[in-house]
Amino acid sequence: MSEKKRPSAKHKIDRRLGVNLWGRAKSPFNTRQTPPGQHGAGRRGKLSDYGIQLQAKQKLKGYYANMGEKRFRRYYQEANRLRGDTGQNLIGLLESRLDAVVYRAKFVPTVFAARQFVNHKHVTVNGKVVNIPSYMVKPGDVIEVCEDARQIPMVLEAIESPERDAPEYVDVDEKKMKATYLRVPALEEVPYPVQIEPNLIVEFYSR
Repeated sequence: MSEKKRPSAKHKIDRRLGVNLWGRAKSPFNTRQTPPGQHGAGRRGKLSDYGIQLQAKQKLKGYYANMGEKRFRRYYQEANRLRGDTGQNLIGLLESRLDAVVYRAKFVPTVFAARQFVNHKHVTVNGKVVNIPSYMVKPGDVIEVCEDARQIPMVLEAIESPERDAPEYVDVDEKKMKATYLRVPALEEVPYPVQIEPNLIVEFYSR
């Protein structure tokens, strides 16, 4: 996806779901709270239980760089296999992805940029380059921006941006551009700008 198309895609997701999904100041949802398209204003109606559950799923998929259904379902199935609450497990798995941790550490401005940043081999985990955005980071792992990527304007701007803070489960050294993933977070620790309801996603897949 080109640089030009990516913001456009994010904005469409915001308007389609009716939320400022990433809490960004530039979201068009802040000024136009209707779905995209000339008939968008008249399309919002009362949702059925199924519709509410589907929207909860679409929100979470959209948040993680518009993740595909097949991959997202695999995360759900894995969460369901693990002990404990399936919804909490799902959030923990998604937040343990390398691209999610890179985004949380504020090395990049968006989750979309995080996926591309990892793909381009700009990140190491415990000293080794990892270019798989879905790589599962474990508590104690150290994620670092590679030396040759530290002067990329996007990285410098993201680190200095006051728009968001790194959460408590990621310990960040901004000067060294290094972060330690301290623990798998619970839902209430994750700084989602909108309400995320994994229990509704569990209901959706349990139908």
